[in-house]
Amino acid sequence: MLCNFELTARPKAVLFDMDGVLFDSMPNHAYAWSHAMTQFGLEMTAYEAYLHEGRTGSGTINILAQRFWGRDATEEEKARIYAAKSEVFNACAEAKPMPGALEALTAAKALGCKIVLVTGSAQVSLLERLEEHYPGFFCNDLMVTGFDVKHGKPHPEPYLMGLQKAGVSAKEAIVVENAPLGVESAHKAGIFTVAANTGPLEDTCLKDAGADIVLPGMLDVAQFLRAYNATLVGID
Repeated sequence: MLCNFELTARPKAVLFDMDGVLFDSMPNHAYAWSHAMTQFGLEMTAYEAYLHEGRTGSGTINILAQRFWGRDATEEEKARIYAAKSEVFNACAEAKPMPGALEALTAAKALGCKIVLVTGSAQVSLLERLEEHYPGFFCNDLMVTGFDVKHGKPHPEPYLMGLQKAGVSAKEAIVVENAPLGVESAHKAGIFTVAANTGPLEDTCLKDAGADIVLPGMLDVAQFLRAYNATLVGID
């Protein structure tokens, strides 16, 4: 476990990423990105897909287009590539809920916190499954998705928008992330960030991106939130 500092106040909101946090969907995303890019003469390894996790699809495509074509992709090209990626992703076996995610959400609710979704994803198939697997935890008014932001992660806009929707300040929130770009986004927004390393990256990738604490998985996040809640007894 890597930790920079401790929380000292009662949070009012916990902001959760989706892919790799609520659903074990990143292997499917990584495969889909790699396969789709190849169709258009672009190369992205599955490992690199984890490094880009959190960006908008447009942002990810432009990085590869600049590398291989020396220019940004046109809107038409981006639409075609993302459609190909979505087709491959939707053909993959259905991503299961991340082990420990339900426990972490329950622990966040026990803190009396608002639960906010902040994801760069625009995969409707996953967004539609939130209520199925996590009934009662999420509402549309407290969601930020890839459809909502101009600047995706690592820009702070997604998490700043999440704070705004929840009506809380950065000091009144906790973020649960799994990706370096998501961690960087939350860190830039000034929010205490818990990173669950549910993928193949080294812990130092998350710590260097600004994570305040790095844990092995979502069950550990649940334990962290429960333990933190126990320290707040009597604190308003």
